[in-house]
Parts: sequence; C-alpha cells; structure tokens
Amino acid sequence: MLNRIIIMGRLTRDPELRRTQTGTPVCTFTVAVDRDRQSRDAQEKQTDFFDVTVWRQTAEFVCKYFNKGKMIIVEGSMQSRKWTDKNGANRVSWEIAATNVMFGETKSASQGGDYPVSSYADAPAPESYTSGVPAGGFSEVEEDGELPF
Repeated sequence: MLNRIIIMGRLTRDPELRRTQTGTPVCTFTVAVDRDRQSRDAQEKQTDFFDVTVWRQTAEFVCKYFNKGKMIIVEGSMQSRKWTDKNGANRVSWEIAATNVMFGETKSASQGGDYPVSSYADAPAPESYTSGVPAGGFSEVEEDGELPF
C-alpha cells in the first residue's frame, strides 16, 4: 500500500508552534494549492486548502523560516481523524502528516513578491572557483586518446 502526497502552495497563515506535555515541538499550518484544471463554467481558479502537521526539528524549521504567503513544498502522508463535535455529530477531518518541507521559491522571489529575472546560472561564481579558468568558464582539454569510461 502507498500513502504519499506532495503539494506545493502558499501558507494561508503564519505557522503555529506548540509543544506537547513532554516538550516535543509540533507545528500546524494550512497550505492553499491552486488546481491545475478549471471547470468549464468557472471563471476563476479553484483552490484546495490542506491542513499540515509537522513534528520536532521540522516544526521548528517551518516556524522559523516560513510565514503567511510564502511558497512551500510539503511531502508526507494523508491521515484522517475522527471526532465528535459539540452537537454530538461524528466528524472526519483530513490532514497531511509532513515528513519533509522545502522552500518553494528563492529568497529574492519571496521578498520581492515575484520570481527573479536571473537564474542561478547567471550569478557570478565566487573568486575561488574562477581562478586559473579562462574567460567564458571553460579551459582546453588535452586529448591523450584514452577515454575515462
């Protein structure tokens, strides 16, 4: 059996960090994910909202580096929780138990609100990487007739 989910979207609110009675950090947040396909009669994009829970170091990482509106990539598994509301009705809620969380955009993109114009390849290399390399970044390779593979 397989229970694995990967989503990429934006945080709808700042992550909330709590601790269990034993002091284990747990963080909850909600991710808004636009659907790829739109229905024929809908004029605007449809969005799904996923509740996410992360534990321990990942929880502290999320609370430290993410806030409302940031793009986030979440990997984990779907879990259901059954509970009874105050009116006595049985309810079910679904959430993602995240095992891995990554940044969904670059730092400059998140600060400016737009994706960067230049890419990593356009960035100048540190001086230690360019010493002794001719302009253009390539050097001539001497052919000795033997291939290394």
